Amino acid sequence: MAQNIGPVQLLALGFDQYARFEGKIMDELANLERHETIRILDLLFVGKDAETGDLLALDYQGEELGAIVGALLGFDFEDEQPSQEVSEIEGHAFGLSQKEIQGIAASLKPSSSAGFLLIEHVWARDLKRAIRETGGFPFGESFPPPRDPRRSRYRATRHVRDHRGTRD
Repeated sequence: MAQNIGPVQLLALGFDQYARFEGKIMDELANLERHETIRILDLLFVGKDAETGDLLALDYQGEELGAIVGALLGFDFEDEQPSQEVSEIEGHAFGLSQKEIQGIAASLKPSSSAGFLLIEHVWARDLKRAIRETGGFPFGESFPPPRDPRRSRYRATRHVRDHRGTRD
């Protein structure tokens, strides 16, 4: 079954203590699943307790969700085991090592939280199969580093102005 699965990726998303969880993220994830763009394989929200500094599972979904990420973070959810299909996924690269995942969780400031979202890119199943059948394999993957959108816009504007000045 694992050969029929698309690329798998773990996203780690940080939220400060003032984050407004109004269901927008879950609605968009449901929309992406409904359109078979992604499939949620695991999801766990954690937070750092303001008083003790302990890492707490904030939104444990049960029914298998949270089991993989929870295990990577050292949580022990009683009698929860990932499904056989999800267990096969564990051997795949997530884009983040266990050490990096634990480092992200450890770096949370008191009262802040993080969401760990393990997804399958359903849209890329056929592409992944074609690459493998051709003898290709992944060297690596990443997102561009996060940037302050205000700085990026400033740089682009400045770059355009600089080039305009040289052409005239």
